[in-house]
Amino acid sequence: MSEFGALKQIDAGVLNVGYTEVGPSDGPAVILLHGWPYDIHSYVDVAPLLAKAGYHVIVPYLRGYGSTRFLSSQTFRNGQQSALALDIIALMDALTIETAIVAGFDWGARTANIIAALWPERCKAMVSVSGYLIGSREANQMPLPPNAELQWWYQFYFATERGRIGYDKYRHDFAKLIWQIASPKWGFDDITFDRSAASFDNPDHVSIVIHNYRWRLGLAEGEARYDDLEKRLAAAPVIDVPTITLEGDANGAPHPDPTSYAKEFSGKYAHRLITGGIGHNLPQEAPQAFAQAVLDVDGYGST
Repeated sequence: MSEFGALKQIDAGVLNVGYTEVGPSDGPAVILLHGWPYDIHSYVDVAPLLAKAGYHVIVPYLRGYGSTRFLSSQTFRNGQQSALALDIIALMDALTIETAIVAGFDWGARTANIIAALWPERCKAMVSVSGYLIGSREANQMPLPPNAELQWWYQFYFATERGRIGYDKYRHDFAKLIWQIASPKWGFDDITFDRSAASFDNPDHVSIVIHNYRWRLGLAEGEARYDDLEKRLAAAPVIDVPTITLEGDANGAPHPDPTSYAKEFSGKYAHRLITGGIGHNLPQEAPQAFAQAVLDVDGYGST
């Protein structure tokens, strides 16, 4: 089983960020962003492929995961989408990375989308699993058909105090259930899951996850300092950086139809369906395909 080397830590914005770094330091930068409930090991087989191709690869733990910590106990444990994106901008600043290819899935794809939309000068190109995921709290007030609502069962569970307590108590079992539902054909073993599940023992993990999902539904407030960014995001800004979107043919998690978001990308764009029973954790289930998308989208910017 592949493993990363020793973790590094750096102060960036409101966080001390834990991250792994592979490849030549003078290579073009690639930032790989994980989702929930996953961690940096979603990229444990992608990163070396990119490093071998000469890229400087950064894989950080998001706020609330792994060794990433808040610098102050007084900082609000905020899970809203713009806060997570600013974390990555702050990390780029701390690492003196001016521009990078940004790639992700789940929360990480949304974060990549936001960086590409609001700070295109920092994003050379993007790879995004499940396409365009920038959210709007106003749009989230609209009910979906019952079958679609059923897929979001955990969001409604998290809206309750029982759900917060339950997720805290059973966070490993909960995450394993999500892995099974989201990737029904991925035969991951306990060693693979436990390696990632250790990152959920972060002291801020539950607070960040619960706030993220409650904020989406308008059940928890964000912070005023992010209001202007959220207003811009609610307008569904078009992304003009070169982009490849990916989808697995067996993604059991909620995800939009690719035809619904193609218009959100105005630059050079392609969508790829990755076959073979590939689920939601696409970079870990299909690392070759994910790495190839990064290599290919880099070429988009030079044509």
